[in-house]
Amino acid sequence: MTQYNLLDQLFSDNHGILKTTDAVHEGVSKPMFYQYVKEHSIESVSHGVYATPNAWVDEMYLLHIRCEEAIFSHESALFFHDLTGREPMHHTITVKTGYNPTRLTKDGIKVYTIKRELHQIGICEMTTPFGQTVPVYDMERTICDIIRSRSSIEMQTFQEAMKDYAKRKDKNLRRLMQYASMFHVERKLRQYLEVLL
Repeated sequence: MTQYNLLDQLFSDNHGILKTTDAVHEGVSKPMFYQYVKEHSIESVSHGVYATPNAWVDEMYLLHIRCEEAIFSHESALFFHDLTGREPMHHTITVKTGYNPTRLTKDGIKVYTIKRELHQIGICEMTTPFGQTVPVYDMERTICDIIRSRSSIEMQTFQEAMKDYAKRKDKNLRRLMQYASMFHVERKLRQYLEVLL
């Protein structure tokens, strides 16, 4: 298989979106990759990420490709779980402490950081409006996150999310209390739940 055939295959397998590093990892040389990109009118959609002209650029999936350790959280997670009535103006993600978010914040992405040992707690996979799978924190983790970050969340969004969660049939209060203990928000959470439940 030639490098061009391999690139045809890689772009096809990845819905028309490919990272330079992934192509190189598969054995394509950088000069060959850039030559292919130029000849096929493929455009750079983000730093080191390229999309074919007919690819639907799913912003959330693109963000996941750019920063694979990022987990959709806070307002973005509320949107995924139908705990808010409006789509967030900016995507919100959480990364491990130590990750440099400068490039992401320049692009208008809201980035939270968390200790390494708490980063993986409550991850689930969800589907973007374009049908791509991305990592998102589950409902209970998201509730704990918005309580922890309530000063940076709009009051209306916060209240709506808490009320909507309390009404949900699929809520898991035991898991919520477990997470609340890990994230040190038990006291605050109990105050909200006493009013809502």
